[in-house]
Amino acid sequence: MTSSYQLSRRQLFAAAFASVAGFSFDLFDLFVLLFVASTIGPLLFPSSQPTLSLAAVYGSFAVSLIMRPVGSFAFGPHADRIGRKRLMIITISGVGLATALMGAVPTYAQAGAAAPAAFLFLRLVQGLFVGGVVASTHTIATESIPEKWRGLMSGIISGGAAAFGAVVASVADLVIHIFFPGSAFGAWGWRIMFYLGIFGALLSFFVLRAVEESPLWRQQVQSAAPARAPVKTLFRRRYLGVVLLNLVVVSGAGAQYYLTSGYLPTFFAKINGLSGTVTSRFLIWDSLVFLISTLLVGHLSEHIGRKKTFLLTGAVNIVALPVLYWQLSSLGSASTYTILACSLLLVFFSNAAYAPVLIFLNERFPTAVRSTGTAFCWNGGFAIGGLMTTFVSLASPTIADIPSRLIFFLIGWIVIFIIAILASPETRGRLTGLGSEQGIGAVPLTGGT
Repeated sequence: MTSSYQLSRRQLFAAAFASVAGFSFDLFDLFVLLFVASTIGPLLFPSSQPTLSLAAVYGSFAVSLIMRPVGSFAFGPHADRIGRKRLMIITISGVGLATALMGAVPTYAQAGAAAPAAFLFLRLVQGLFVGGVVASTHTIATESIPEKWRGLMSGIISGGAAAFGAVVASVADLVIHIFFPGSAFGAWGWRIMFYLGIFGALLSFFVLRAVEESPLWRQQVQSAAPARAPVKTLFRRRYLGVVLLNLVVVSGAGAQYYLTSGYLPTFFAKINGLSGTVTSRFLIWDSLVFLISTLLVGHLSEHIGRKKTFLLTGAVNIVALPVLYWQLSSLGSASTYTILACSLLLVFFSNAAYAPVLIFLNERFPTAVRSTGTAFCWNGGFAIGGLMTTFVSLASPTIADIPSRLIFFLIGWIVIFIIAILASPETRGRLTGLGSEQGIGAVPLTGGT
């Protein structure tokens, strides 16, 4: 059965581009902290033990991640009731403003305990709005395109947006390091990195002007009453098991992402001894490989299924990621090409694991609660996975202990990921159109070409 709402090619492109642009700029805002972690640690969270300062910075990152599921509950139901597009405008603006304000936070030397307190508060606000962004960017494009492209779109949004956000952040980091070298970066460079967040919000706003609302959502609104309480619906018996299993799947994929791509900036600086400019260049290449990986594997899931794709990536990663990290840990700054090669392989394999996650979550919920369900499982799972960077730092008595802890956490989470996938059903082709609060009477939407 096809939808009565058919979008033109231009409208399909606009929906896809808006999802990628909106999510990428919000990820840029999150990446900024990862890129400046080693710089702002002593400035905002001074400690006599370097790993504790680093853990505090990653702790502030974790605070933002923890708020993202809250943002799902605060904004997700609005995306299910009033539409994906309207919510996207509100939440993207909020993320950009919160990020820019982080650049104005004083250092601990200037304001004492008020400095880290203000920074943590803004991280809370940012996480709340990012949780809302996911509710719209992770549904409007996949609900708008034909079925045969949904796996690819999952890779484009989840991986392409992250890669684009990382490339923009890497380029910004490189340029700012050039203009503010050495101690100048510690004085002003890191602040400018945060100020750039406001430009992403402005660009996203202009992009959204050309976007049409999701046809699946419009079909749902016309044919059935929207869910009155999407959050309560998710925690009823029918969906509770689905939600809990989804959280484990996403957290396993998220841990593989954050313990590799998310930790590489710190690994390059602390373990390999690379300079800020070399690190920025390497991260740009890593981001491009990230994009290739998620596009290929996302589209692969449309041919062999989501479940087989997850199991294949899990089987490869449980061997490849520990071996690559162990090799990387033995390299110094003189082995630049070998470091780059290892990091490219590390990023390719680790990010392949979550390329189909977005469409997998979409296919687990009917339209009436899809934004809320997808956003909560995505944000909740990545919050758990993102916490692993903090735990790695806390579990490392010295900088030299970081590689072994990374390997230990990676192996553990990949095992959990594989078990969760084995317990999950195949979902390919099950993105539904209509659906009541109980998910009864759902119909598939094949879409037009």
